[in-house]
Amino acid sequence: MPIIRAITNEEYELWLAKVIPSYAADKVTTGKWTEETALELSRKEYATLLPQGKDTPDNHMFAVLEDAGTQVGTLWFAVKDRGKDRVAYVFDIEIMPEHRRQGYGRRAFEALEVEVKKLGLSGIALHVFGHNLAGQALYAKLGYVPTNISMYKPLEG
Repeated sequence: MPIIRAITNEEYELWLAKVIPSYAADKVTTGKWTEETALELSRKEYATLLPQGKDTPDNHMFAVLEDAGTQVGTLWFAVKDRGKDRVAYVFDIEIMPEHRRQGYGRRAFEALEVEVKKLGLSGIALHVFGHNLAGQALYAKLGYVPTNISMYKPLEG
């Protein structure tokens, strides 16, 4: 049984309904957006990134599956230019909370590498929020290295 397969229309709609508020909350947590504007800004960003939904050219969306074939998460990447190279840029990986820490994220990224090689891309890039320590640990274990780090110090008063 493959660990990833193309996402269905129904799965895409369910994913979009979850990811938009989740991304908005992450942006609020990082201080980039206010709670009042975050949801609308998130909707606009996803509409811009995926104007044709899951069928937007150069975007690849997958369901992450457990061994019996039940969906336990989603994975989305887009083909992007990075200097002279074309790479897969992971926009989203989400494993359902009840299935985390069971190896699905790692297995999804291993399957992603196979897909990326099939497309002839030279690598995989991604962004991880600073507060996502579990994600950072997983990516480091998989061989990802930081390419830049943004830091911030809030000042009192």
